[in-house]
Amino acid sequence: MGKGFFQVPIAVNEEVKTYAPGSPEREAVAAAYKELFNTHTDVPMFINGAEVRTGNTNTMSAPHDHQHIVGAYHLAEKKHIDDAIAGALAARTAWAELPWEQRAGIFLKAAELIAGPYRARINAATMIAQSKTVHQAEIDAACELIDFLRFNVQFMTDIYNDQPESTSGAWNRLEYRPLEGFIYAITPFNFTAIAANLPASAAMMGNVVVWKPSDSQMLSAKIIVDIFREAGVPDGVINVVHGDPVMITDTVLDSPDFSGLHFTGSTHVFKDIWKKIGTNIHNYKTYPRIVGETGGKDFIVAHPSADPKQVATAISRGAFEFQGQKCSAASRAYIPASMWERVKEHVVTDVNSFKMGSPEDMSNFITAVIHEGSFDKLAKYIDQAKADDNAEIVVGGDYDKSKGYFINPTVILTKDPKYTTMCTELFGPVITIYVYEDQDWADTLKLVDETSEYALTGAILSRDRYAIQEATKALKNAAGNFYINDKPTGAVVGQQPFGGARASGTNDKAGSALNLLRWVSPRMIKETFVTPTDYRYPFLGE
Repeated sequence: MGKGFFQVPIAVNEEVKTYAPGSPEREAVAAAYKELFNTHTDVPMFINGAEVRTGNTNTMSAPHDHQHIVGAYHLAEKKHIDDAIAGALAARTAWAELPWEQRAGIFLKAAELIAGPYRARINAATMIAQSKTVHQAEIDAACELIDFLRFNVQFMTDIYNDQPESTSGAWNRLEYRPLEGFIYAITPFNFTAIAANLPASAAMMGNVVVWKPSDSQMLSAKIIVDIFREAGVPDGVINVVHGDPVMITDTVLDSPDFSGLHFTGSTHVFKDIWKKIGTNIHNYKTYPRIVGETGGKDFIVAHPSADPKQVATAISRGAFEFQGQKCSAASRAYIPASMWERVKEHVVTDVNSFKMGSPEDMSNFITAVIHEGSFDKLAKYIDQAKADDNAEIVVGGDYDKSKGYFINPTVILTKDPKYTTMCTELFGPVITIYVYEDQDWADTLKLVDETSEYALTGAILSRDRYAIQEATKALKNAAGNFYINDKPTGAVVGQQPFGGARASGTNDKAGSALNLLRWVSPRMIKETFVTPTDYRYPFLGE
């Protein structure tokens, strides 16, 4: 069999299509949306290459039309989780020993399937399941997912090429082994790309995976499974289970072969899982890798030198795109008193111009929040702001769940920099503004750093380079992704590796080689060419 040092295609970021009226991509996604919306999709589990249906199902509906059922997904019993673990372990040896270029070929093919024949379908499923506008679906389910797959292949080869120095007498080699056992991937509702990347990135490095997608993302998760199957992911490599998250997690963590967690979700859940792993640590064959990206209370800070229109646009986009349901969404902002009235005017104008409704109408900028629990939580905080003396609603504040879970984009102004909505993660289209006195700039930076337990994303807007440097230094621990003169959202794979610290996660930077390194266990091999035959060293001479 021939051998070679293979070069993978150079990774490039997928171009975002415009979906302008009359464009072919707009017509394709509209047709795919209509088909999926009016079809009852049955979503089985996928265990060891087999579709598993239990008959015990939950229905799926679109958040913007919650009475309309688009399908159902099947729920696991404990035995199904045991089967998924067993299937993963049975597949591990063959998958781990498959040459890396064969694994690369599978995921490069998946990227091209998404770029071509599956693009409209995965975007439409994301629009329905997660109520994303066509633009938000395109940058997530198509472009970011394609980028993850392409760039991870390149990162994989970069890792394998990182080798120690050798001498004429010894050849030193690093072998990047997959982890022993299996990986458990838990993924969120808000990004189809994250849902696919968490199991795929671990699998790409030769690991086998048990994947639990979010109950609120099942329709687009089904499309991911279809793509992986067509791309040629072997049976047992990525097993997909649905159902009671506590039962599934407890079953997985009880296995002595559990070797890693790849997680995106809430901080509270992540900490609980970490605690369970710690409790079970004596049962495991290896120390599990724990990789997690959790919550955020992401900020925008405007310096008095900033352009008010730029600040307002950073707020309007950063806080309200995808209804504020990005981990990176701006949810608190600090505006100098000298520019507040101008920023306020622009933001109010922006918000009042937003169209809200179903993503099927592609002129809508705002759609629904993910489910009733999120709706009720947001409505409670909005009502509280209306009642509190130290807060007021600047714009928005209305909500209606009669047809869909619609929360009007809402701006709260508070006199208290530690007001509850300045500190609490809301995960919705609500941002709270604190107006500071211009001369308090330095103290405001300290306030930003100390207000939240999170440290995911943040942004500084300024035309003063000294102020930019001051903020960059003062906020060095407050955000894992820090933006200068931009909104705090929109990280691009290969350009801005994503992740935060503090209560926001382990900061293992999805979209970079740093994340893939967590899914390998290097073995150092030293080969000596002339082996010594005498234990005596020169220093022992007479």
